[in-house]
Amino acid sequence: MADDLKSKVQEVLREVRYPGMSRDIVSFGFVKAIEAEGNGVEVVLAMSSHNQEAAEQVCREAEAAIAAIDGVDKAVVRLEMTKPAAAPQRAVAREGELLSGVRHVIAVASGKGGVGKSTVAANLAVRLAQLGHKVGLLDADIYGPSLPTMFGITSRPMTDGQQILPFEKYDIRLMSLGFLVEMDTPVIWRGPMVMKALMQLLGEVAWGELDFLILDLPPGTGDVQLTLAQKISMASIIVSTPQDVALIDARKGLAMFRKVNVPVLGIVENMSGFVCAHCGEKTDVFKQGGGERTAEVLGCPFLGAIPLDPAIVQGGDDGEPIVVSQPDGAHSDAFKKVAESVIAEVEKRSRPLLRIVPG
Repeated sequence: MADDLKSKVQEVLREVRYPGMSRDIVSFGFVKAIEAEGNGVEVVLAMSSHNQEAAEQVCREAEAAIAAIDGVDKAVVRLEMTKPAAAPQRAVAREGELLSGVRHVIAVASGKGGVGKSTVAANLAVRLAQLGHKVGLLDADIYGPSLPTMFGITSRPMTDGQQILPFEKYDIRLMSLGFLVEMDTPVIWRGPMVMKALMQLLGEVAWGELDFLILDLPPGTGDVQLTLAQKISMASIIVSTPQDVALIDARKGLAMFRKVNVPVLGIVENMSGFVCAHCGEKTDVFKQGGGERTAEVLGCPFLGAIPLDPAIVQGGDDGEPIVVSQPDGAHSDAFKKVAESVIAEVEKRSRPLLRIVPG
């Protein structure tokens, strides 16, 4: 009888997850012992973490789950918590090791801010995962990280003593400097510090085996873009809105990538027309077709157009990208077409996009 109860306890504990992680506490190895006697259950959880609040939350959820089992009158969860040992200082991964398990690195870039680059990067990453690929998303916008908000994650990441463990949500692996600093704390760093932090996010995170690692770059053509072009081989996607002022900067961004020998997979036109939910009339708020015309003039593919809609904005604010909240909607279909175009462009190339560049 006790063994049956232990099995039921282990089963319900598989539904308890560490905050911000998709894995349950059983598969994480946090459950050290389960004791069942009569109608009482005692569980010991052993965790190595700096986050006391998250660990206590896990204990409360575990106790509630156990107490809900029929026949259990008393549920006690004890926590054995230790601070992770300080990881030994180590050099940044050698050239041949950096992102060695990643097949394709794709940078989502824009010549200027405010064009919805992060929204495109987030929904593209999730859509690629929905199409069956192993995907990671790195928020490389050191000064303005938005990934924590767009995925609704407020916890600190864990480590295995050697590497930082990325969060997992919507079947993609996620990392951002925003997970490591306070939300309202500005990052006031000079270029070398920014580059060091970026290389740590690339080389000291346990990305594992991925088909695609999507990089959400800061706007512009500065140090981050140039450093990445020097350190890893990647392809890029340019995001723009249809109006001329945005397309001017998009062309500059595209020219910069070509100048440093980074392949441009194509242009995505974001905020491409607004369809009124009441009357069905379409309004071209930022003109029409500018992205497609620019792609034609510059001789690069047009990957697709994403409509302007409050639901897309709301999804980003709520931590649930539109391709998750409305997987069968028109907006999700638009992102699917972009994702399929990206895959097609990648497959046209004769070699993987990831290749370490000396220097």
